[in-house]
Amino acid sequence: MHTSPAIHRIRERLGGWLPRDEQALVAFRKRIAQHVATLPDKQLVPAVRELAALVHDDPLLRMPLSEAIQEAIDAGYELGYSDIDGLMKRINAVMSYAPPFDTTELVGCPINALLDWPMCMPSGFALFRSGRLNAQLGKVLQHWSAFLSSAESCTYLHASSAQGWFSPEADVYVHMRLFECDPRRPHWGFSSWNDFFTRRFKPGARPVAEPDNRRLAVSACEATPYNLQNGVSLQDRFWLKAQPYSLFDMFTPAHAELAKAFEHGTVYQAFLSAYNYHRWHAPVAGKVVHAYRVPGTYYSDVESAGLDAGGPNNSQGYITAVAARAVIVIDSGVPGVGLVACIFVGMAEISSCILEVQTGQTLAKGQEMGYFQFGGSTHCVIFQKDVVQSWIPIPPYNTSSTPIIELGSPLARLR
Repeated sequence: MHTSPAIHRIRERLGGWLPRDEQALVAFRKRIAQHVATLPDKQLVPAVRELAALVHDDPLLRMPLSEAIQEAIDAGYELGYSDIDGLMKRINAVMSYAPPFDTTELVGCPINALLDWPMCMPSGFALFRSGRLNAQLGKVLQHWSAFLSSAESCTYLHASSAQGWFSPEADVYVHMRLFECDPRRPHWGFSSWNDFFTRRFKPGARPVAEPDNRRLAVSACEATPYNLQNGVSLQDRFWLKAQPYSLFDMFTPAHAELAKAFEHGTVYQAFLSAYNYHRWHAPVAGKVVHAYRVPGTYYSDVESAGLDAGGPNNSQGYITAVAARAVIVIDSGVPGVGLVACIFVGMAEISSCILEVQTGQTLAKGQEMGYFQFGGSTHCVIFQKDVVQSWIPIPPYNTSSTPIIELGSPLARLR
């Protein structure tokens, strides 16, 4: 039955990674379709070819993906494709896509833009939890990341038009004066899109608050507060509408004893914007006692979020337990403060969680620990039970009006 997409409540797409206006996404999909039409005989790159073969050869993947596409079309959404082959050709086109700057129509996650509705259709929920599908999607994203790390990805690293990331229009959002760069050099000294995306602040641009105060935690990222939950359970039903945090799943069963150390503690979660800094820093000083990466999903939504195009950014609590992520745990060495955990979660395209620290390393407060490539994401800072005395960004948080908490600024007073 054909229905209007207006019957679904389209939630705000947080962080600016996809346009808020559905018609802007439709226009993007049409541009990709037009590009594909000009190259009808273009071969799929190996990673996408393998993805197509995996889906076509397995009925447990082929049938729900076909159904999810048809469900989205029947609901009235303009996908720009009508079957699996059409989707694969469009994913293939994205493999050489570098996002231009735009304040209203930025498509920083182009594969998410293609999957935006099938992933949250009834047939899509279970499909995008498939381990084999996600493993191959990871290879596709690695191929795109390789392009974004190449000189060919510098298309929009200029100031000569409003689509350039160094244009006056972009500077209102990006503030390149705060970052290490050289406007006299080609592409301002950046060798690729990823090089630009992981740009560093100039020394002193983000001073660490009270660097010698071991009982003040600071913001680990340049991020907007999303949620705060006290008394977190060791294991919870994270797929519920409230999306409670489940420590056992966040840390993974292989680290069950570590998860127990944070039982009944506090989780602070904040998300990163498309226009901001994407490196992670230590919220407290101390010794790294755990540092590991967790493979996971890329486009999995939680059913309780409903049939909307919010994508994983409206399932932020849920994806802390299922998405690709990096975990770093710091022993502060301070009585009453103990362990502080940081979980950096990839949303949609953002599978590249790069760790720069290792177990046994001693960190100063505010020291860099790693970064996200080619996209924005979300992160959690987790404190043990009864550690936090007060919060500086005072909850509850409103993602539309709460300002970005600058890197290194005060986050929480600790007992």
